[in-house]
Amino acid sequence: MSSTYPPGPRPAHAPPAPDDPREIGGYRIQARLGAGGMGVVYLAHTPGGRPIALKAVREDFAADPEFRRRFAQEVASASRIHGLFTAQVVDHGADDPVPWLATAYVPGPSLQQVIERHGPLPVRTVLLLVAGIAEALQAIHGAGVVHRDLKPANVLIAEDGPRVIDFGIARAADATGLTGTGITIGTAAYMAPEQALGHAVTPATDVFALGALAAYVAGATLPFGAGPESAALYRVVHEPADLACVPVELHDLLERCLAKRPEERPTPAELIAAAHAHPAVGPAPEFTEGWLPGAVRSELPGMAGWGRAGSTGTPSLHDRPTRAGTVPTPTEPVPEPRPVAHRAPGPPPARRSRRRRGRTALIACVTGVGLLATAAGAVYWLDGTGTAAAPSFTPGYADVELTAPDDGYEFDLGAGKVVPAETADWYLSREKGAFVLPEEADAFVASGYVLSPEDCERGIETEPVTSLTLDDLADERPFCVRSQDARRLVVARVVEGAPGGGPVTVVLSQYRKDD
Repeated sequence: MSSTYPPGPRPAHAPPAPDDPREIGGYRIQARLGAGGMGVVYLAHTPGGRPIALKAVREDFAADPEFRRRFAQEVASASRIHGLFTAQVVDHGADDPVPWLATAYVPGPSLQQVIERHGPLPVRTVLLLVAGIAEALQAIHGAGVVHRDLKPANVLIAEDGPRVIDFGIARAADATGLTGTGITIGTAAYMAPEQALGHAVTPATDVFALGALAAYVAGATLPFGAGPESAALYRVVHEPADLACVPVELHDLLERCLAKRPEERPTPAELIAAAHAHPAVGPAPEFTEGWLPGAVRSELPGMAGWGRAGSTGTPSLHDRPTRAGTVPTPTEPVPEPRPVAHRAPGPPPARRSRRRRGRTALIACVTGVGLLATAAGAVYWLDGTGTAAAPSFTPGYADVELTAPDDGYEFDLGAGKVVPAETADWYLSREKGAFVLPEEADAFVASGYVLSPEDCERGIETEPVTSLTLDDLADERPFCVRSQDARRLVVARVVEGAPGGGPVTVVLSQYRKDD
C-alpha cells in the first residue's frame, strides 16, 4: 500500500544518547541516526558544514584482530571509489581503538521505502535506476570491491538519481571468526547462487543482485519468493526467477541478470547500454525532472528527517532514523536482523498451511479483480470496471517508529506509543522471540511486502495466525493486528530486533473501520 506522513514537519533526528561519544575523529556528533549489526551511525558535519554519516564499529568487532585488518583493507579500497552514484567515503579511523568511517550523507528515502509506500515503479524509472546502479557498480568494481549485499535498502533515492551505499565491508566481517566456517554474509532474497553456496563472489554476483532488485522494483514482489531464508536460498540456487509481476518488456534483460551461471550475466556496461537503448527511455537517458513518478518526487524536497546515511558495507551500521516517540535505547547497538549469515541451502521446508504467497501478487500484479489506490490519505479498491469503491477504513496515525528497550515495555497500539508492560488494553508485548497479543485480538502476516488494511481483514478471516515470532517477521515483512472489538487495525513492520531478547523497533500505522 502507499502511505504518507500526516501534515506537519517530518520528525527530527534523535539527539545523542547520554553515553554516546560527543566527538569521533575530530567530528562533533550532532544526532544519532540509528544502530545495526555493525555498530552505531551518527550525523556529524565537516568543518565546512557539510553533513556526513559517521559510523562507529561495535566493540566486539573492534576487538577482533582479523576484522580490523580486513576492515582497514576494505576502507582503503572503498576510499578509491568515486562514482557519482555512490556515497563517497569522506574520512576514516581504521586504526583507532574503535574503528570508524565517515561517508557522504544522502537526505533521501531508500528504494525499499519507496516501493513500500508507492508500489512498483514505471518501466522508464526502473531502467534509469538499472543504468545508474550499474554505473555505481562500475566504480565499485573498478576499485577492486564487490558489494556483496546490493538490495533496495542499500540504494538511496535523490533528485539526480540513485546512490548505492554499504559497499565493501561485508568481506571484512565475512573473513573473521565473528562469522563461521561455511557461512556467508548477505541477504537471501538478493543473493546470487554462487554466494548462497559459499563459493567465490565476483562482480557478476552484484549483477545478479541488481537483477533481483530491479525485478522487485518493477513488480513489488521478490523474484524468488518470500518465506524462510532457507527456502529463498534454495529457490535462488535451483529454481528460475518468478517475473510474473514484472512488465514483459523487462523480462529479457532481467532474465540475463538472473542467470544461474555468472559468466552468462551481462556486465554493468552492457546493462547501461541496454537501458539507454530501450524505447521507454528514449533519447534523454538523464535523471532529469520527470524520471520519478510525481508521488515519489514530492517526497524528496526537505527530506532531512528521512535521510539514511551513505554507508560502505554489510552488515549495515544503521537502518533507519530514530523518530519522535521512541524510547531511548541502550548504548549497546541493536543487532540488525538482516542481512544475516546463511548456510548453504538445502531443500525448502514445507509451507505453512496458514501462509501463502498470493496476497502481494493480487495488489502488485493487477489481476483485473482489484487494484489498490490512494487519494487524500484514504484507501480505495478499484473494481473490475475501474470504478473506485468507497473506502472501508480511515487512517489514524501513520508510520510511527517506536522502540521498546526490553520485555518491561509494550507497544500501545491504540495510542501509538511505548508504555510499561501490562498497561495497555490493545497491545503488542514481547516475550523472548515472539510478540504476545491480547485475548480476542486477531493477527495476520503478509506473504509479501505490501499489506493494506482491507487485505489485512481478509487475511484475518481466511488465514489468521496465532504466533508472531520475530523469525517469521524478518526482512520487515508486514503484519497486522485487529483490536478485540474488530473496529481498528494496525499494520506493522519490525525494523530492528533479535529473537534472543533486547530492544525491538517497529513501525506502526493505524486504521479505523468506517461505519
